[in-house]
Amino acid sequence: MSKFADSLDAAVQKAFTRPAPKSAGAQMRYLVKQLGGTKAAAQMLRISQRTVERYVKDQIKKPRADLAARLEREVKKRWQPQIRAKARAKAASTGGIVLDTRARMGYTAPIGSTDQDRIRHLTIALPPQYAARLFDAQDAGASDAELQQITAEALKEVYFQDSGRRAGSLEEVRFTDVQHLEFDL
Repeated sequence: MSKFADSLDAAVQKAFTRPAPKSAGAQMRYLVKQLGGTKAAAQMLRISQRTVERYVKDQIKKPRADLAARLEREVKKRWQPQIRAKARAKAASTGGIVLDTRARMGYTAPIGSTDQDRIRHLTIALPPQYAARLFDAQDAGASDAELQQITAEALKEVYFQDSGRRAGSLEEVRFTDVQHLEFDL
């Protein structure tokens, strides 16, 4: 997955009211229940149906590292869908989203201005319309570059132009070399 999509997922997961299952057996039982059988779970995880059955019965307790990562990712993707939807809807309609990032930022502006890119650490609240655009793009399967472009547009409006109060002639914001990125609802 991408850095932006993972960070958006992590922000939504903070809204969960109950923790997701931790043990491999509990995670496997949850997936089997969600997918409607051991065969579907086995196909999704790319393991044998018999292996899934062993995890369900707690005959195997410790999965390989790659299987453990896939299992955890698939469980978290399906965990508390209504809570996830409510958190996303709230962020997209009224709450907005908070961005904490350390990245190289610069801009394209008229001649005579200082537009040199530099590393900046920002923690800034983005308005709900950008939260909605980010979540919609993520749902549509947008790439990391597309999510980065939406974030750059949000930074242009909120940080550099201060919602239209300054830097009106600013043309484009460059948001590159992302060292740290975290979204919060």
